Amino acid sequence: MAEELQQLLEKIQHDGVEKAKAEAADILKKAKADADARAKAAEDKAAAAKAQAEKDAAASAERAAKTIQQAARDTVLQVKEALAKLLENLLAKDVSTALATPGETTRLALGAIQALGTNEADIAAGATLANALKAQLAAEARTGIRVVLDETVGAGFSLRLDGGRVEHDFSEAAITAALVKRLRPDLAALLTEK
Repeated sequence: MAEELQQLLEKIQHDGVEKAKAEAADILKKAKADADARAKAAEDKAAAAKAQAEKDAAASAERAAKTIQQAARDTVLQVKEALAKLLENLLAKDVSTALATPGETTRLALGAIQALGTNEADIAAGATLANALKAQLAAEARTGIRVVLDETVGAGFSLRLDGGRVEHDFSEAAITAALVKRLRPDLAALLTEK
């Protein structure tokens, strides 16, 4: 009986060990499957994060390129405006200098009157030019032409025909504006030539 008891104990021990080995193998199998699943999830998450980072980097690079293009365009426009303003200032200075000479401005006024073919007009001018015009008109015995003092004209003069309804402006501002309007397309063409 001791032998049977010994065999029974060995069998119980053997069955227990086998059962423990089976349970351990099952636990290891589940642990390995869980580890594989976690590793796969981590790899997927890392791949998604990498793809998002690449997408964000491409979008950022595109925005940067557009910002640089906009800055370049803005710079060209600012340079264009600065050059146009410089041209306008130079023209205004030259026109102002030319119109500061009463004799020359008087010649221009008389030429405008003759070109319009009228003997009836009002010429609005500043005090210095008005005196010079009156003297010149008296010398040429023009009739129907009145010289009117108008300090708002500044340098130059304006010519009013038909009771003041038609006006030709030869003031410094008007001449400068006309020259700028004419020269701006030429300046723009120079700026866009490559």
